[in-house]
Amino acid sequence: MVKGKVQKTLKMPLQRKITEALLKERDKQAKWNGIPLLLQKLYEHSHPNSDFSQCQSILKEISPLLSMEAMAFVTEDRKAAQESTFPNTYTFDLFGGVDLLVEILMRPTLITQKKKQKISDDLIKDCLSILYNTCICTEGVTRRLAERNDFVLFLFTLMTNKKTFLQTATLIEDILGVKKEMIQLDDIPNLASLVSSFDQQQLANFCRILAVTISELDTGSDDKHTLLAKNAQQKKNLGPSRAEINQATLLNIPGFIERLCKLATRKVSETTGTSSFLQELEEWYTWLDNALVLDALMRVANEEAEQSSTESSDESGLANTSTRTQLPQSMKIMHEIMYKLEVLYVLCVLLMGRQRNQVHKMIAEFKLIPGLNNLFDKLIWRKHSASVLVLHGHNQNCDCSPDITLKIQFLRLLQSFSDHHENKYLLLNSQELNELSAISHKANIPEVDAVVNTDRSLVCDGKRGLLTRLLQVMKKEPAESSFRFWQARAVESFLRGTTSYADQMFLLKRGLLEHILYCIVDSECKSRDVLQSYFDLLGELMKFNIDAFKRFNKYINTDEKFQIFLNQINSSLVDSNMLVRCITLSLDRFENQSDAKVAEVLSECRLLSYMSQMSMRMSFLFRLINIIHVQTLTQENVSCLNTSLVILMLARRKEKLPFYLRTLQQMEYTEKYPGFILNNFHSLLRFWQQHYLNKDKDSTCLENSSCISFTYWKETVSILLSPDRTSPCAIVSYIDEAYMDIDRDFSEE
Repeated sequence: MVKGKVQKTLKMPLQRKITEALLKERDKQAKWNGIPLLLQKLYEHSHPNSDFSQCQSILKEISPLLSMEAMAFVTEDRKAAQESTFPNTYTFDLFGGVDLLVEILMRPTLITQKKKQKISDDLIKDCLSILYNTCICTEGVTRRLAERNDFVLFLFTLMTNKKTFLQTATLIEDILGVKKEMIQLDDIPNLASLVSSFDQQQLANFCRILAVTISELDTGSDDKHTLLAKNAQQKKNLGPSRAEINQATLLNIPGFIERLCKLATRKVSETTGTSSFLQELEEWYTWLDNALVLDALMRVANEEAEQSSTESSDESGLANTSTRTQLPQSMKIMHEIMYKLEVLYVLCVLLMGRQRNQVHKMIAEFKLIPGLNNLFDKLIWRKHSASVLVLHGHNQNCDCSPDITLKIQFLRLLQSFSDHHENKYLLLNSQELNELSAISHKANIPEVDAVVNTDRSLVCDGKRGLLTRLLQVMKKEPAESSFRFWQARAVESFLRGTTSYADQMFLLKRGLLEHILYCIVDSECKSRDVLQSYFDLLGELMKFNIDAFKRFNKYINTDEKFQIFLNQINSSLVDSNMLVRCITLSLDRFENQSDAKVAEVLSECRLLSYMSQMSMRMSFLFRLINIIHVQTLTQENVSCLNTSLVILMLARRKEKLPFYLRTLQQMEYTEKYPGFILNNFHSLLRFWQQHYLNKDKDSTCLENSSCISFTYWKETVSILLSPDRTSPCAIVSYIDEAYMDIDRDFSEE
């Protein structure tokens, strides 16, 4: 209602609606601080034929009133800020200030006269700053602006001007963050030429905006993350999503990925000169989106300026600047960290998209991995100085700090880069690649084709590759560190895919198995996320590898240690089921081998002896089926279903499937709930068919992780789901008629 009234008011001179005297009188009572009167003047001086000469002076009076509230908003605790009121920005919006500024900014594009009106850069900056301040303090303003597609697209045209770039970029990011429908990058006028006009700093800031346009929108509801909901959504959306279209648009911009790789890998000493950065810092300090970061930066700057006032800078690029304008090294590093954060995020999203192979080829060609390897010690995993940079209201271990966020983003990039892709060997250097070849030769097994075919000119240089560096910091990480989860995920992704004995031995020789077991058993890790990542990594590291099981038994050398290990596994099967699958598959393979070394380990290894007991396998199978249901299946827990299938496929190979099903039936009766496990399993397998037999579904992951052909997976599920009650391998044969409940629709709660 307010918006409609304000817009109506703006269509005619304000003084005709409300007299100046009345405004002044009411202003004192309502404490409007003269904002309505100033807006009235602004309206009068911004008519279509005006030269806008008076507008800027009026905005200079309005701006401080709003910026004070905005500064209070970003420096207060979030809860306190939400409970506060910001009367000046509210009044500014109430009397049509937001709509008037939008009109002023866009007027040159709306007028058809031959001689276009020219708005000064300073006026544009003031308009953008005031709009942003109003957005962050007054609820609903950002959403209103987001609904105006013409204005959103117009803002991108302002980014061509370096003087207004920062203000424009920050406002666009704020607007896109609340926009219900994702913007389509193709709609931005002259996008390719716009991006090519950016310098490296602008491109890094532009990545903040791109992040919103290439990431799938999060619905914020747990229900939407179930596989049922995702499958239903995929049926509705037959074509690519807007995020996927935007990713393709970016990849078609000439030189885009190359520039991102250069930004991600440049050293701090290669950044632009001090003077231009100081100018940008000055703008940032008045631009509130970065106020918290600047609060930390400026404090450190003052500390270091005092400490180094008598010392000369060791940065050759700053040799000609005076001590007074030299930029402290900590601030330069933080500046570069903040840029790299945005760039790595965009690269990571693109690596997980539909054009993954195209992106892989480009970032390999532009040597992203060797470049990151060279930055590892000095920037990415650098040691903190005495003055640790943290944000206002946070501590140095908070996940919000730029240092922490960069490390996590770096690890996520490594995970995406390595996962099921032959380019993962670029994480090694030439010497380490030779080591992989030597391991294969010694074991008398063929070298992995991807190792042989790796282009040695694109791998890491130096004494250690990126994977080895990661292992070194991983083993030094404190027990309570938030990095442990991401480190384990990154290393696990290197092992995923078809099991490689050489890859496993490369990591085993560097003490990875002992480190994982120390964390699980000796430190008795409590974090569920970290435990899951360790179990998954341990599964990939040990699968089919008799040497790994021998090392395991050497470390877990007492019954007490083994019991702690089992307690950790049994505490959450959702987290540990991939390890259970690995042990089951490995045991099956070892039992079919006639090798003295294998036989020795089989007889001595506590873990293999434990899993060889039928009662233990049945216990795992029963619990795996019991903890999942079709309505609650997610990407996180669907692995429990596949692990239960692996156990039954191996039983089928040995013609023991009827025995397993009969035992499950007996366990149901023992629990005094006949049919509850087998009915549930029947529903789960029906869903499995719908999910995995979809033509768009990639089944190679199931094949590679189990070394069981997908055909055998499908056959086993079909046999289990047979409606023939006389079949000894059909689930329905083991459910009494009175307890049969197998036809329930998946959509039912």
